[in-house]
Amino acid sequence: MGRGSVGAALLLSELAVLFRRRRTWAMLAALAAVPILIAVAVRVSSDDSDSGRGPAFLDSITQNGLFVAITALTVAVPLFLPLTVGVVAGDTIAGEASLGTLRYLLVAPAGRVRLLLVKYAGVIAFCFVATVVVVVAGVAIGAALFPIGPVSLLSGDTIGAGAYALRCLLLALYVTVSMLGLGAIGLFISTLTSVPVGAMAATVVLSVVAQILGSLPQLEWLHPWLFSNYWLGFGGLLTQPVSLDSFGDNALLQLGYIVVFGALAYGRFTTKDILS
Repeated sequence: MGRGSVGAALLLSELAVLFRRRRTWAMLAALAAVPILIAVAVRVSSDDSDSGRGPAFLDSITQNGLFVAITALTVAVPLFLPLTVGVVAGDTIAGEASLGTLRYLLVAPAGRVRLLLVKYAGVIAFCFVATVVVVVAGVAIGAALFPIGPVSLLSGDTIGAGAYALRCLLLALYVTVSMLGLGAIGLFISTLTSVPVGAMAATVVLSVVAQILGSLPQLEWLHPWLFSNYWLGFGGLLTQPVSLDSFGDNALLQLGYIVVFGALAYGRFTTKDILS
């Protein structure tokens, strides 16, 4: 069996294990509940509720249910998505060490580098699936509870449902890219310990700390370097024409974190004594 075949088989096995876990399905269900709760809350709320309060696009939901997906993303990105990504990333290596299966995964021809790449690929897959779940659940519940129609963009232009679906795909890709830096950090932390809960908690705490630092005007010089800096910067995808400037800046920032923490994870994992 060639190296490519081994890598593909290992990746398929990793994805199968990841998406067969009850914990994974529980986290995806919790993410799907975010747009559902938002839509139900708006639906049952009184007409005299304060306008302009709450997440972005909240006031537009009653006029067009398609806005539920965008609103749900603005709610999920700061807390719920980092929480689930932190759990998955923190469990990558530490979880295998805790179960005593890590040394068996490293038997040739798998190798440590290939295992790291496969584990991170699993994190990427989860990021994308988790984001798509939020978007799809938002569109579905919005269509079920509210009228739907052409969507008004931030630029004032109006697009149809088909064009909106493409925008939703771009939003899902943007948010997926936004979580990749955090995933790389979690992968590195996971190589430092055999206690997965500790790695998960540390990754989630770092995401919270980064956002707190990003909200302090006294640390404005630091903001462009925080992996959370562009998490909610997808407004350019909701204009006509589409602006990909923020997408590019976000991708470049996340790539920097992937390179740095990927190298740290590589250095740690390739020199680590595997005892379990």
